[in-house]
Amino acid sequence: MSQNFQTSYQPLGGASDRDGISRGEDGERDDDLSPDTHTSMVFHVVPKSSKSRWNHLEDLDSFFTRVYQYHQNHGMLCMMLQQLFELVQFIFVVVFTSFLFTCVDYDILFRNRSPKNFNATDKITLLDAIRTCDECLEHFNWLLVFIIVLSVVIWLLRLVHAGFTLFQFWEIKLFFNKALGIHDNDLGNITWEEVEQRVMEVQVEQRMCIHKEVLTELDIYHRILRFTNYFNAMVNKEIIPLKFEMPFSGEMVFLTKGLRYNIEMLLFWGPWAPFKNNWHLSDEYKRLEKRQELAEELSKRFLYVGIANLVLSPLIFIFQFLYSLFNYAEMIKREPGSLGSRRWSHYGEVYLRHFNELDHEMTARLNRGYKAASQYMTIFSSPIMAVVAKHVAFACGALFVVLAGLSIYDEDVLQVEHVLTFMTILGAVLAGCRGFIPAENLVFCPELLLRRVLAEVHYLPDHWREKAHTSRVRQEFSQLFQYKAVHIVEELVSPIITPLILIFRLRFKALDIVDFYRNFTVEVVGVGDVCSFAQMDVRRHGSPTWQPDVLSEDLNQPDSSSKPGMTTDGGKTELSLIHFTMTNPKWRPPKESSAFITALKTQVQRDMNALTTLQEENALFSSLNSLSCDGLGMVATSMFRPPWMMGGPQIGGQLQQSYWPPIGLRGRISRVEGSRNGPSGGILSSIQQMGSSVEGPLGTSTMTSGPIIDPVLAPSTIGPSSIIGRSLMAPLPQDLTAVNMSLSTLYLHELHQRHRHRAMYTDTPHNPSVSQGPQAGVFHSVPFQGRPPPDSEAAPSVSFQRAQEKTPLLADP
Repeated sequence: MSQNFQTSYQPLGGASDRDGISRGEDGERDDDLSPDTHTSMVFHVVPKSSKSRWNHLEDLDSFFTRVYQYHQNHGMLCMMLQQLFELVQFIFVVVFTSFLFTCVDYDILFRNRSPKNFNATDKITLLDAIRTCDECLEHFNWLLVFIIVLSVVIWLLRLVHAGFTLFQFWEIKLFFNKALGIHDNDLGNITWEEVEQRVMEVQVEQRMCIHKEVLTELDIYHRILRFTNYFNAMVNKEIIPLKFEMPFSGEMVFLTKGLRYNIEMLLFWGPWAPFKNNWHLSDEYKRLEKRQELAEELSKRFLYVGIANLVLSPLIFIFQFLYSLFNYAEMIKREPGSLGSRRWSHYGEVYLRHFNELDHEMTARLNRGYKAASQYMTIFSSPIMAVVAKHVAFACGALFVVLAGLSIYDEDVLQVEHVLTFMTILGAVLAGCRGFIPAENLVFCPELLLRRVLAEVHYLPDHWREKAHTSRVRQEFSQLFQYKAVHIVEELVSPIITPLILIFRLRFKALDIVDFYRNFTVEVVGVGDVCSFAQMDVRRHGSPTWQPDVLSEDLNQPDSSSKPGMTTDGGKTELSLIHFTMTNPKWRPPKESSAFITALKTQVQRDMNALTTLQEENALFSSLNSLSCDGLGMVATSMFRPPWMMGGPQIGGQLQQSYWPPIGLRGRISRVEGSRNGPSGGILSSIQQMGSSVEGPLGTSTMTSGPIIDPVLAPSTIGPSSIIGRSLMAPLPQDLTAVNMSLSTLYLHELHQRHRHRAMYTDTPHNPSVSQGPQAGVFHSVPFQGRPPPDSEAAPSVSFQRAQEKTPLLADP
């Protein structure tokens, strides 16, 4: 059965119908079911006897989104309990808050006065401080009554929404049980990739989408992440401003749940959003002559919603404060140092997210980078603050020990006024001081740690390179990886800051948003209107500095429709393409994307051939040399150590077979990632495939054959055999896909840096590093890790000197 991958890059001025089926020039619908001898489209007519309740679903976006949520939330029972407890929690917050304001006599509780019929020898109990029902009603005022009535209305709306949601997910339960053949008890043992494959099989049988005979993985991702891809692209192109210049603190990033909710409501799914429905952008947004009018309307909507948020901000702030108090108070009392821990910020999740990356994939990837990110932020410490913290911790510790000892000797000490409060405060101060005191065995190696972070999170700004030791980079990285206390404060002030951003910042970006919709929306057959960046078209949206050198010139040249501003920042198009290919190994990309991946593999193989002779000029060596000797670094070090580090011989200019690690983990892939086909695409599969072509002096293979590693898009000249090593038997991580993606990320960033250096030195007149021969303009000696070109008389950079002084050796010879 043929697989249709049709993308219509047609002018967006014309009208279009549901699911991305456009009208032809003659005005007739392409999805008309009447016979037409002038069209080549094949229609599938389902016999009445085999019609299913899932044939021709109108809103596939919502359907596939619910299928994904049903799988990730572990079935119907878990979702029902979650909805039920959320409703009960809302009631608890309202009732308990009202009780604290009206039914507690704090004068009696604090012993400012005695209750009725109270003897001096009696103890005051909690019941003595609780008022009667009549007394509680007397303390109600109009503001409290208004809040309660409003809360009841909100709760009833949430109840209706929960009931409607559960009704919708009951249909999804039947779809899983009957169509997919998956029962709720088996959801924990089935990956999303398996669910996705079964959904595509059901499409062939029951035709959920009537406009395409076969759905691809990309079609499903497009429908689930349609609005997420738009939002990520707008943030990447800075159409949505999230960075603000503050008078004293400099640049600040602000993105909270409340702000994102308002933006997505206005731009995507709200009643006044530019989208006519989930899959179709309004036709007027595709017309150039309507841009000014639409921008004015959108600006007014930002203004009105901002004013509404400003009016409701006191109520939202109260609820947000109470929720945070009840949610974090016990945790802070039990673990005061938890506020000093870090988490990926909301802005960091958007900045670091690939196009077409589902939530569980992004969460797993960021969790893998959490340890390295925490270590990077920990190595920075202020000497002055360290000295102050040590002495403050000493004084607080002495007071705490005395009070604790006295309370152990006589528990009546705890009944003395404010003793327990002082002990709690002292414990919190001690926990805070520990955060300013560096560990005794700390090694200062910021460049190494930041490269390890890059290997997992895949995106870091170019200007951070070789400046990881500076306070500016640390401050900017803290915007991606913030303190939990900062996160709580941002959510608390969000009801106040959000309306100001909507009114004074986003309102003036309305014209840019309208232009973005018109310029970066494409119509995909069977899917509808999607963000063109989500197509991961490296020819249209790829950057030349992120392209492999061996990519053929006809494909390396930008599309004729490319204009300045059409490329993504940070290599997001290229890295998203590699990530999606590895996550979905059965997906077949279009011609340009396939050529890019094949060229990247060819570039890796060339660098691998030259690894033993040209190391500092080799992007593969540079990317691997930046890793540490544990975790991913253990894999890279054992896999790619050159002979001069091993003391072993060479065979035919290639690495001897003993330098390769064992690959015997086929199928042992993390359930969270969902891939069970091994490392398809990327560096790891390229190197593994290359192993079968390594020959000895007599032309015989020096590698022992092993199980096949599923070569997706591999060059036809390379044999798809895995490699079994005979020494350095370090265990590989279970998730080979994650390792493959990390190595590919580092390698692609190295290529990008070399392109930038090449352009810089090519544009410099009389540069001795630029060849003046037949290949003039090609930079032959690329700086490595901050080192100047060999012919340059410049001294090493400060960052390189500092790395030499403070960073430990990456590998022992």
